[in-house]
Amino acid sequence: MLVSTNPNFCTAPTRGPNEGAFSPFGKACYCPSTRRMRRPLVVLTLAGLALRLAFLVLEPSTVLAGDEHTWTTWGAQVLPSADVAFSPLRFRLIFYPPAYPYFIGLTYALLGSLTAVKVCQALASAALVPAVGRLGFRVFNRPAGIAAAALVAFYPDLIWFSTHFWSETLFMVFLWWSFERLLAADRGRARDALVAGLLWGLATLTRETILYFAPVVALWLAWRSGRAGVARGGAFLLAASLVIVPWTTRNWVVYGAFVPVSTSGALNLWQGNARLTRQEVYDQYAAIRGRIERYEHARRLGLQAIRERQPTWIVDKLKGEMPLFWEADSLALVHIKRGAYGDVATWVGAVVAAVVLVPYLVVLALFVWGVAASPAGRSTVLLLVFLAYYNAIHVATHGFARYRLPVMPAVFVFAAWAAVELWAGSRRLSVGRAAVAVALGLVLAASVAPSLTSDWAEPSFRSSEEPGGE
Repeated sequence: MLVSTNPNFCTAPTRGPNEGAFSPFGKACYCPSTRRMRRPLVVLTLAGLALRLAFLVLEPSTVLAGDEHTWTTWGAQVLPSADVAFSPLRFRLIFYPPAYPYFIGLTYALLGSLTAVKVCQALASAALVPAVGRLGFRVFNRPAGIAAAALVAFYPDLIWFSTHFWSETLFMVFLWWSFERLLAADRGRARDALVAGLLWGLATLTRETILYFAPVVALWLAWRSGRAGVARGGAFLLAASLVIVPWTTRNWVVYGAFVPVSTSGALNLWQGNARLTRQEVYDQYAAIRGRIERYEHARRLGLQAIRERQPTWIVDKLKGEMPLFWEADSLALVHIKRGAYGDVATWVGAVVAAVVLVPYLVVLALFVWGVAASPAGRSTVLLLVFLAYYNAIHVATHGFARYRLPVMPAVFVFAAWAAVELWAGSRRLSVGRAAVAVALGLVLAASVAPSLTSDWAEPSFRSSEEPGGE
């Protein structure tokens, strides 16, 4: 029987060398240090909220850019209109998932301004701090949890996103609180698995990308856990389905087609694999009449493009998309380059780039060491498999700096562990783990290097194009 090496837990039978121990009665067996997580998490959450609200007040005047127009139009204009009145059956949205437009629409209707929506987003963004902190605690230990929470509280990209109209902020809160409850549910209570499933469903209705990972989570809960684990996995899937299926049913009623959440994935699949320019794909897509017809056409041509590019498809995609997914770039910088802040001096852009990109590169380097040094366990495997899954779907479609933001909390947890261990003087890795660090480091370095080279050659920094909407 494995015994926990996590000093935050009692020495009871446990499921892995780095995970929480549990009593024979199935309830978590916490030591007093568990309660001592509350104060630092409260402080860091309030600090993160203060930074987000300060940025909301102090941010230079800006205009909406990219899909921000789409989100605010659907949320603040269409949904509250007399014709729709928040009715899912009269709401014609199907290209995008519904949760974020409803978040904007309900907040706008209650509070009366988009600024109020930004304030609520700042509150939601701050709620990510304790989720990731508790996650780091459950996976590793108290110092790692506090360090992970601090990364979330002070990470510049998260602060910037909290005051702009993109679905990532809401998506990440649902997703990572779901992960926190999953770890609580593992050999714990089915009630935690139900809560995790409900949150997973809400996250899926915010961004569909995690829909197909839900069975993996259920299998993880059930694996080597006997009947209780199977029950927890079933509870998770049931709760997630209770959230997702009503919208799937709505899609069938309104459009007469089976669309689990939204149709945007088909366009992304086609766009990311066709040997056409992005504009050529848009033009062909727009020429098709009917939203379901567009969806089916894009899905069919996307799969056809993948078949036609065999057997070198995966190699080509890895070479093309990994540097875009892990690139040294940020939507905050893209916002500047789009002219959303007006004319910005080159030196100002360079300063902003340093503020945004240096923390990213440092965290990425710590992540490499953290993955290599972390003790093997169920929780670390789950996080790494999810990270690989999320990376893979954007290799199959297309990469972009914004798309990696939702999985950065997993990176933070491993980076926090690395920082804590290095601070404590633990710098030695076995030969095997050193090989893992070198291999992972080379992959990420090769992915980041092209954007760094481009940034160096062009001080104003390049603008990566991202996919558009319907």
